[in-house]
Amino acid sequence: MHLNYREQGAGSPTVLLHGLFGSLSNLGALAQSLSHTMRVVSFDLRNHGDSPHDGHMDLDCMARDVVESMAVLGIERASFLGHSLGGKVAMQVALMHPEQVVKLLVADIAPVHYSPSHGAVLNALELINRSLVDSRSKAKDILMKWVTDPAVGDFLLKNLYRGEDKKYRLRLNLSSISDNYNTQLLAAPKGLPFGGPALFLKGQNSAYIQDKHRTFIERLFPCAEVVVIEGAGHWLHAEQPRIFNKLVGDFIGREIA
Repeated sequence: MHLNYREQGAGSPTVLLHGLFGSLSNLGALAQSLSHTMRVVSFDLRNHGDSPHDGHMDLDCMARDVVESMAVLGIERASFLGHSLGGKVAMQVALMHPEQVVKLLVADIAPVHYSPSHGAVLNALELINRSLVDSRSKAKDILMKWVTDPAVGDFLLKNLYRGEDKKYRLRLNLSSISDNYNTQLLAAPKGLPFGGPALFLKGQNSAYIQDKHRTFIERLFPCAEVVVIEGAGHWLHAEQPRIFNKLVGDFIGREIA
């Protein structure tokens, strides 16, 4: 599958992959920062943003999407930054195609199986789609009955678009995301260890990377560093953008020993 993308800058390529329910715009500040010194390609994952929809959705096929889309753009090797689900996809690319990964950066996710935690969000988004509301405020009213954090609500509402019938819908392929959520999207990436440079960035206030996960990180990514960003949760790129962008840029720019 060829993914929708946005390209900025010139030089050595870096690929950016957003998280669940997101789109390539989520990492826009990072893309802008990196584009001063490198070629940055941001992808919409399948069933997100303006990328194609498909009923099949697991880490293997999403990693293949990225590799195939890189080939279309003439990119043989790149550094990768993925946040949350995008981090899992980036890890899967590194485990499946290590020859195409220069450096791996993973934002606030570990290579482990997670327990379900997005049931309320999925219910709210499906209700918005079914309701065919005629204003963003009505969509927000529906969403905030299920989601308590206004910042998360605003993030989710970025998926809204207005159709020709003047009704609002979501760009997400919710049916596929729901069907694959428990069985595929929560799964751990698999493959032979990736021996290249890797950096895991953890939000201090987030529980997505825990001490018990360090063993799994070291097993699959033996050269990995783990850096904690203070004052940040799971949305570390939005909560501490200056620190986050600098850590990413410094790591990608660092010479490989």
